[in-house]
Amino acid sequence: MAAITAFDEMFGSAGAYGGPAGPLFTGDPGAAPAPTSITAAYRSIQSWLDNSPPALMAARRRQAELFFRRIGITFAVYGDPDAAERLIPFDIVPRILARAEWQGLEAGLKQRVAALNAFLADVYGPREILRAGIVPEDLVLQNPGFCLHMVGRKPPGGIWTHIAGIDLVRTGPDQFYVLEDNARTPSGVSYMLENREVMLKLVPELFNSLKVAPVETYPEALLEALASVSPRAGGVPVCVLLTPGRHNSAFYEHSFLADKLGIELVEGSDLFVRDDVVYMRTTEGPERVDVIYRRLDDAFIDPLVFNPSSMLGVPGLMAAYAAGNVTLANAVGTGVADDKAIYSYMPDIVRFYTGEEPILQNVPTWRCREPEALGYVLDHLAELVVKEVDGSGGYGMLIGPHAPQATLAAFAAKLKAQPEKFIAQPTLALSTCPTATDAGIAPRHVDLRPFVLTGTNGTHIVPGGLTRVAMTPGSLVVNSSQGGGTKDTWVVDE
Repeated sequence: MAAITAFDEMFGSAGAYGGPAGPLFTGDPGAAPAPTSITAAYRSIQSWLDNSPPALMAARRRQAELFFRRIGITFAVYGDPDAAERLIPFDIVPRILARAEWQGLEAGLKQRVAALNAFLADVYGPREILRAGIVPEDLVLQNPGFCLHMVGRKPPGGIWTHIAGIDLVRTGPDQFYVLEDNARTPSGVSYMLENREVMLKLVPELFNSLKVAPVETYPEALLEALASVSPRAGGVPVCVLLTPGRHNSAFYEHSFLADKLGIELVEGSDLFVRDDVVYMRTTEGPERVDVIYRRLDDAFIDPLVFNPSSMLGVPGLMAAYAAGNVTLANAVGTGVADDKAIYSYMPDIVRFYTGEEPILQNVPTWRCREPEALGYVLDHLAELVVKEVDGSGGYGMLIGPHAPQATLAAFAAKLKAQPEKFIAQPTLALSTCPTATDAGIAPRHVDLRPFVLTGTNGTHIVPGGLTRVAMTPGSLVVNSSQGGGTKDTWVVDE
């Protein structure tokens, strides 16, 4: 797989890994970068790497893996029985963002999530954006993620997306783009928190030399956001986390978060509905539930309304929700905002609801449902990335420059048969970060998923997020389900 020329966040340019800037760096010994080429935010990291013998770095990598095995962090990969208990690879070299860089991202994230919430409230309500012709009506109303049961309804507190994961990629010093919006049940925050805990144990000396913004306040902020949208006034709201169960790929995260939040982890069978009120079964009798942080897809949440064969949900839950007696976070029907075709309209959506220009830009996107765009995509398939509009986890995706002719031909046939199911984007040169490999420190492509919390108490974003790493040299696929790893993300004062 050919490498892609990319902006490197440590050296500021591609090719800076050509020599041993420190004893761990791979490459030609005669091509070491000048010290002045190292970006200001990474200077302490460079010094740390220079003074870390290869044997020590290897020992720290082994220790990190041992920590994660003891903690029990695993990620199941559906359809792969040999990977049922796979560890997500963890890189011990942190990804660094300067405080000024983060402040710009934070403003853009808040603006974008506010627009997402306004869009959801509108399409399930007055539909002003559809009447204005900003977004095609059929793209919303015929979308698989659009939920007819939510039409005309307003969730408690008026918040639709309480927890959003916005995936960002970087292509230059000041160029950040939104790759996709995750407005249903974004995952990965447990890895953000555990990565920080492991780094505090492994390299405390680095924290002493840098002012690293904390992420440990996330559970407290999440609980406050959930409590703020409780439908019952007064008292301490009863919040629970609803999981599909231990066979779900993200079950570790569900149990981890419930423990961090100090709330009960429940399955559908632990809850019941009586007189449009949700109760939890306890050893002391039924206890009323006010807020459900659900990690269960819409289709399985209530067998009386959606999938009648679902054994995972709670019969009558939607009736309690419609009566305003329980909050679901995120709200049912938010999947329409996850759709990648809807994503392509986000700059216009931001302008429509905020009256402002988007702070964070979209990746240029061709909607294959449009004949002219389809023609362009078919003619340039070997240069583009093609994604299913409702896909996730890196599945069903084509990376044209790395695809053999047979795969390109198969995808062309798919596009011609069902063009409305796909969008296409240019193959971006995702930024790279220094990453510890068996051969030494080398560049690997990364993205970033910050987590945005919204409640009636405001919007909160812990500084940083989950950096995902394409561990394979030259690969642009960072998804854990496709073999990607993770890094701790540090927001630092320069």
